Amino acid sequence: MNLFEVYPRLAIEPSKGDGCYVVDSKGDRYLDLYGGHAVISIGHNHPHYVERLHSQLNQIAFYSNSVEMSIQRELAFKLGELSGYPEYSFFLCNSGAEAVENALKVAAFHTERKKIIVFNKGFHGRTSLAIEATDNAKIQAPVNYTGNFLRLPLNDETQLDDHMDDSIAAVLVEGVQGISGVHIPTDSFLKKAEALCRKYGAAFIVDEIQSGYGRTGKFFAHQHAEVVPDIITVAKGMGNGFPVSGVLVGPTIDPWMGMLGTTFGGSHLACAAGLAVLEVMEREDLIKNAAEKGEYLLKELQEIDGLLAVRGKGLMVGIDLPVPAKEVRQKLLSEYHIFTGTSSNPNTMRVLPPLCITQDDLDFFIQSLKSVVK
Repeated sequence: MNLFEVYPRLAIEPSKGDGCYVVDSKGDRYLDLYGGHAVISIGHNHPHYVERLHSQLNQIAFYSNSVEMSIQRELAFKLGELSGYPEYSFFLCNSGAEAVENALKVAAFHTERKKIIVFNKGFHGRTSLAIEATDNAKIQAPVNYTGNFLRLPLNDETQLDDHMDDSIAAVLVEGVQGISGVHIPTDSFLKKAEALCRKYGAAFIVDEIQSGYGRTGKFFAHQHAEVVPDIITVAKGMGNGFPVSGVLVGPTIDPWMGMLGTTFGGSHLACAAGLAVLEVMEREDLIKNAAEKGEYLLKELQEIDGLLAVRGKGLMVGIDLPVPAKEVRQKLLSEYHIFTGTSSNPNTMRVLPPLCITQDDLDFFIQSLKSVVK
């Protein structure tokens, strides 16, 4: 049987990880500034993470949600404490797309409506509702189209105002758009979306799957704008590589037993991974490190001649290049052993390192990029 191919693959097979580095099957070491789509938050193979999973595996790895699991409550409490949302309820699932599906379902149940406003260049996943919310017609199958999604330009407050009414179930926006090349909703736009949702009784949903968990220098990207969503989706950095995700549901929404369900979501191992990530983030002050190192990286990148634009918050950075990003990424990989990320814009490269990145590692990347751009 052949594999069903998913992405074009680099001809490198990482076999070991250590902090911000991976080692391939030939023994070559690479600086990882992509983290497998922004998944690696606390660094590869962190000792506390390994010990947490190992200890849990020696006890019990899985049981379904038909039994009591105190580790789920422990994770929910810790997430509420560190994120600043202790009064929210938390639904555990397995992937970012699944989190978005369930967030939209909660919004539709709560409002008894079905129209959703989403935004140009947004990416929310590849499953049924998530893919219709995503701005990429090529990967939408006919069965994915319901006609319930209205797509508007990001940061256009007038368009948003014109299209909001009491038929809208939810406004869904990324804390920072990732796949499109790191495009940031303005504070004013997020405040407008929040206010309009309150006015018309719609749910304000922020997709923090890539931009959450400390990546932008706050726990959630929307916290820079001081807005409070009704629903928040999380995944990627939440498990540092273990598949786990979730939906934070605000106190104004009253869930009922059976509204959502999952077999694998919130397994013992998934919760152990999630707790390990939060514990390391807290102990090592990784959100502060993301803010400081991100500010340094953006400043240094903006001084490099030849780059068309640099955008970002914290350690979520998009770089527009005068040539296809593939050429620059390949040179960084082959000549300097640095992994960087792709974007839906072929001339945009993304930088999404683990939150434990050091200034020395960033300096190496900056000098390498300068050499390649020249």
